[in-house]
Amino acid sequence: MTTLDTPQTERPAGVIHDIGYQRYDGPRLGRRHLVGALYLHSLRTAFGLGRTIKAKIFPWLIVGVVGVVAAVLVAVRAQTGTAALSYAEFPEVLSVLIIFFCAIVAPELASRDLHSGVLPLYFARPLHRSDYAVVKLAALVSATFLTIGVPLTVMFAGAAFMVDGIGAVWDELGDFLPALGYVAVHAIIYSVLALLVASLVRRRAVAAGAIVGAFLLTTPVVGVLSVMPYEAANQLAGLASPVTLVGGIGDWAFEASGDLDIGSYGPLYGLVAVGFVVAGILLLLARYRKVAAR
Repeated sequence: MTTLDTPQTERPAGVIHDIGYQRYDGPRLGRRHLVGALYLHSLRTAFGLGRTIKAKIFPWLIVGVVGVVAAVLVAVRAQTGTAALSYAEFPEVLSVLIIFFCAIVAPELASRDLHSGVLPLYFARPLHRSDYAVVKLAALVSATFLTIGVPLTVMFAGAAFMVDGIGAVWDELGDFLPALGYVAVHAIIYSVLALLVASLVRRRAVAAGAIVGAFLLTTPVVGVLSVMPYEAANQLAGLASPVTLVGGIGDWAFEASGDLDIGSYGPLYGLVAVGFVVAGILLLLARYRKVAAR
């Protein structure tokens, strides 16, 4: 009896095909340059640069409105010789526009990445979770500051050419620089709250509404405390809302002629503002540690 041996076919070995990819042998810039690139990208995103026309409409509409207001104030001063608004009053009058700007931009910086699920890609690189949160906040603060600060600088430049003598220009500068500090207070406090709310909501439209609501829901509390028959309660009422908190700091530190009577509680307004910012940043960092852990 004969047996037929069936030959076993050998399995072909794996082959690596060279299709033209090359290894990267250049310099690796590291975390610092990555943070800088993310900041620049986020700042451009805040104004819709490099994106579609739809992304540019709302932020640039607000920029345009603020710019027109500044131009009108310069023209009024040129015609009448007197300033319709002081430098410190300028951001206070436009606080509603600052809120809407933050409500538009913060979801673009935070909610958009949450919704698209790209955060694991960011954190797979030498970018720390805290880096991402701080950079996004810095970009929002910078964008908000530029939106109000640049038109305010235009107002100062126009006034500098209208006044007579270097002494008058120096006086204008003495009013202008504290007002820039007041703009920075608006930008920091409003941005902390807006970005914190946006980091909790994935839908941009919902996040924008939630941000506006976070600013407005505390307004009735201020109204109730303001009409109480206690002077201390009236003077401390501004602490209940971020808008009036900033207004109280303006009256105390920047001599903005607001309608809020804070009495001698100016330093307390400053301490509460610092605590608000620190607590907001800590909550923002905690939020992104939780997101990255999923």
